[in-house]
Amino acid sequence: MKMNVLRGKTALVTGAASGIGRASAMLFAAEGAALVVLDLAPEVEDTVTAIRAAGGRATALRKDSSQEEHVADAVATAIHEYGGLDVCHANAGISGGLVPFLEETAERWTQILAINLIGTFLLAKHAAAVMVKQHHGSIICTASVAGLRSGAGCLPYSASKAGVISLVQTAANQLSGTGVRINAICPGLIETGMTRPIFDRARARGTERKIGQLNPLRRAGAPAEIAQTALFLASDAASYVNGQAIAVDGGLSSSHPIVLSEMRDS
Repeated sequence: MKMNVLRGKTALVTGAASGIGRASAMLFAAEGAALVVLDLAPEVEDTVTAIRAAGGRATALRKDSSQEEHVADAVATAIHEYGGLDVCHANAGISGGLVPFLEETAERWTQILAINLIGTFLLAKHAAAVMVKQHHGSIICTASVAGLRSGAGCLPYSASKAGVISLVQTAANQLSGTGVRINAICPGLIETGMTRPIFDRARARGTERKIGQLNPLRRAGAPAEIAQTALFLASDAASYVNGQAIAVDGGLSSSHPIVLSEMRDS
């Protein structure tokens, strides 16, 4: 049910061509926000088409979130088109695949950190510059359970997401007293374009029922479930939530890995 909790607000979402970014943009628009959505992929135009078809307002930008001039232009577009910027969701990211430790390269680290961490910093920086003048605003960063502990991603991906969590914690204190909030969402296993190969392989092997078996809910998550947390953080309902890394992972990060049969026998 629509509550219009973002009525009159403007939001900017990166990585909005698919997955969590598209789900967040669609939900923000459904709740009354005007949207600027950014992605290098052409499907970002489809996100805007869907938003407009549902009666919302949105502008698409085919830009690179790891390039400062592109990020600055996106923020400027929000101000020019819709009069301000109240919410930004720094969501763009890549996984980099699973590469063994001894086969990692500096080039891969540079690429993954540029998009996942530096791009997130750039949007937070440029959004905050506007929000500080307004004395309000919510910055939401997509981190990962891989940033909380090992076992959920390759080295550079995990390090980049740990960096996002540290960025959020540090920036929240740097922005002390400004009225600007910054938080991170740490998704678990969510079916998106980035994780689709995992799901496709499981379906091809007939092991789809095992997807998400390590978390207490025993299932994978959907982008719309992450978007609901993003909406909460974007809204005034989260007015006292700041500097946090919120895991949305079916309970995966609530325990150390265990073998249930051995626990029951002990």
